[in-house]
Amino acid sequence: MSGKRRTTVLASVLAVVIAVVIAVLWGAEPGGSGRVVQAPPSPARSPQPSGISPFTGLPGRAGPVLAVKIDNVGAARPQTGIGSADIVYVEQVEAGLTRLLAVFSSHLPPVAGPVRSARESDLELLRQFGRPALAYSGAQSRLQPLLSAAPLYPVTTGSAPSAYHRGTGRGAPHNLYLRPAPGLASAPSATHARAIGFRFGPAPDGGKRVDARTVRFPAARYTFTWSASQHRWLVSMDGDRARTTDAGRLDAATVVIQRVTVHPSRFHDRGGNVSPYSETVGSGDAVVLRDGRAFDARWSRPSEAAGTSFTTGDGAALNFAPGPVWVVLAAR
Repeated sequence: MSGKRRTTVLASVLAVVIAVVIAVLWGAEPGGSGRVVQAPPSPARSPQPSGISPFTGLPGRAGPVLAVKIDNVGAARPQTGIGSADIVYVEQVEAGLTRLLAVFSSHLPPVAGPVRSARESDLELLRQFGRPALAYSGAQSRLQPLLSAAPLYPVTTGSAPSAYHRGTGRGAPHNLYLRPAPGLASAPSATHARAIGFRFGPAPDGGKRVDARTVRFPAARYTFTWSASQHRWLVSMDGDRARTTDAGRLDAATVVIQRVTVHPSRFHDRGGNVSPYSETVGSGDAVVLRDGRAFDARWSRPSEAAGTSFTTGDGAALNFAPGPVWVVLAAR
């Protein structure tokens, strides 16, 4: 090789080396640590077949997501519309009571309610849905700035007055009802249903046969009783069969008892009772009820934007039974 050609080759090699070094240094942390900073991976979301709801695994539209806070003390029962929900979350609130968060996308009932107030836990829980619409009757004054800053579309009597009405036969605050269709019309950019970690398909091997399972809160309890004829878990609240005014007995194809950390928040209700906060980011134990059997599981949600995955003891995805899902956020 001639001296001129050797010089040219060496110069080319040197240029490549310099370019690589610059690229590495460009991606390194400031401060001289030299550690390359990589963008965090986006939360993995399994693709959903077209025409199948990612919330239920059944044929249905992946419509915009509307979450509605539902009252469920004795004076609020029977409720209306929640039999059409794809997902129902059970959350602990003040004084050991609970409230429901009904998530609609595949189907919208004509009316849903009674509608009650939002809680801080709702903001973390709903983040995995993107930017959904949230219907609620109000909130503690110090919580309002957080609701305004959250990635959601509030559907309230202020933002969508024509979507609400007061029912007859019950006194306030147990008589506020939402018309979901006009409510969603006030949030035209609400995120459509997308994968949030649920997987649907055949049941895993194993599990324990159960006829019923009860979950207790300090001042409330839920019992899910297996009906082989209906192939559903029938819901009872505080010992009474849970019914709706429009769809009869409440039921679920899958019930998830998700053990979470529950701690006092910085907010309280008008009576001075501290509002509990249920942490839904992290990991923990769960029990999945499907097909008349109970399966021990693990849940994991690494960040607010990520969905919640459920796995068996060996780390395999734990499929849900296609149909409506109830998730009970119970204290560890």
